[in-house]
Amino acid sequence: MTFASNEVVIGIDGGGTHTRVMVADLEGNVLAYEENGASSINKDLQARQNVRQAIAEALRQAGRQAGRVKALTAGIAGYDSESDLEWVVPLTEVEGLDCPKWHVNDAVVAHSGALLSEPGIIVISGTGSILFAVTEEGRPVRNYDLRHYAASAARFLAYDATFELLAGRVDESDRTLARQLVAHWGLDSAPELASLALQGFADDHRERNRKFAELAPAITEAALHGSRLARTVCDRAADQIVVGVEMLAAYFSGPDVAVSLIGSVVRSPYFREKLAAELSAGRNKRYRLADPAFSPVAGAVLMALKQAGAPIGAETLRRLGQHPRSRSV
Repeated sequence: MTFASNEVVIGIDGGGTHTRVMVADLEGNVLAYEENGASSINKDLQARQNVRQAIAEALRQAGRQAGRVKALTAGIAGYDSESDLEWVVPLTEVEGLDCPKWHVNDAVVAHSGALLSEPGIIVISGTGSILFAVTEEGRPVRNYDLRHYAASAARFLAYDATFELLAGRVDESDRTLARQLVAHWGLDSAPELASLALQGFADDHRERNRKFAELAPAITEAALHGSRLARTVCDRAADQIVVGVEMLAAYFSGPDVAVSLIGSVVRSPYFREKLAAELSAGRNKRYRLADPAFSPVAGAVLMALKQAGAPIGAETLRRLGQHPRSRSV
């Protein structure tokens, strides 16, 4: 297959907080990277504008017209059923961008980047939460498919911690965290927080969830430093993740399963240590924690390159990995 020298592919990691767009040539050289607001309509009513603007800006940076795009892969948070295509497809409708487009859940591009589409399980926990596996036979399985959800996303940690505080389940080890939970809402005491809770915290559910999610780093940090409340909340979430991993692992035929952690919550020091310890005593399989090879947006680029029919060898991976946004942190 012959390619024009100025042809490119686009990879998109469309999350609940940020849209990340990467443009690369067919040899894996990253030409542009752009970030914007959320891609999920469930998180931001401006999702369509966010994605389209990020695509247009990334192409401008790359010095390419939309007509030179050979393929596009977009991983979109909240794309969980065929009915979601009604709002997912318009996200990438940019004038002149008439190339083949592949829209998938953001977990799919994350798996492509983290494990290079090799068999294994990824755990995503940041703005959202999902466990996604690809078995040795290439079968994709989500914990959602089993009607399981690990309530480990940032907002859930904060809701849980706040409820523990309101229930009076605190001790001396929680003093600093309790102050942070109250002050985050501009208040001075737990009774004031209880009054705010009775009003629903905030009228708009998107704003309410965003506000709660901002508390997650303080909670994981407090757990690391011995807060009983924070550890209770984090351990509860970690246990749900382990249950999900073990459930998905049952669909693998071999005895060993790679597990990769992605997202601000699950890659926090406390969660990584906790999950490493819990998975080392795995029941269904032997688990190997694998650092993500590439970021989700780079995983989307890899999928777009495959879709375009470009060869992907060691040199292509090396070139792709040279860009700082191609690596997970």
